[in-house]
Amino acid sequence: MEGTARAVVCTLDDLEARRPVIVGYSMGGRLALYLALRYPERCAGLFLESASPGLQNAGERAARRTADEEKANRLESGDFDIFLRDWYRQPLFASLARDEGLLRRTTEARRRNDPPELARSLRGMGAGSQPPLWRELEGLAVPALAVAGELDGKYAGISSSMASISPKVEPMVVAGVGHIVHEEAPAQYAALLGRFLERLPLALGEAEPVP
Repeated sequence: MEGTARAVVCTLDDLEARRPVIVGYSMGGRLALYLALRYPERCAGLFLESASPGLQNAGERAARRTADEEKANRLESGDFDIFLRDWYRQPLFASLARDEGLLRRTTEARRRNDPPELARSLRGMGAGSQPPLWRELEGLAVPALAVAGELDGKYAGISSSMASISPKVEPMVVAGVGHIVHEEAPAQYAALLGRFLERLPLALGEAEPVP
């Protein structure tokens, strides 16, 4: 996580984006939150989608690392199409099954990924490897909108819990959708992002959105 955050900072330097608004989904949301907490001078705001500060319990983190290692081994040695089929059968993505076209497009998009690199991502950036950030949330210095789908009860609850710790975090639940809000409700997602950017304090007027 720390190495990836440093790589993001280097990318921001290359883009001459001094203090942008960071938008992140799922693992990208965890990375965005980490960057805002550890490099606050490089972030003007957070738009988090289905994101978590991590697993608080050491036993849960160990179990997650074991599960991610098994998935990584499958990615390196198994059938990628079967892996993707099983991945999107997880309860987390149950709402995708309601729209066969969306599920097909999502799976086809993931086929463009490199399985060995996905395995590296699971090992290095999985929730089991991430340092938990819950105790740091109170010190969050920038505005954050934590978006989750109504049908994704786990992450809707996490968004609410984050807001109970940090006054900078506003939870937002999008009705009728699950984990992948930006795909399941793209118009609502874009509207939320637009309103969030418009509401940022004038003191952060130099902020630049970076996808």
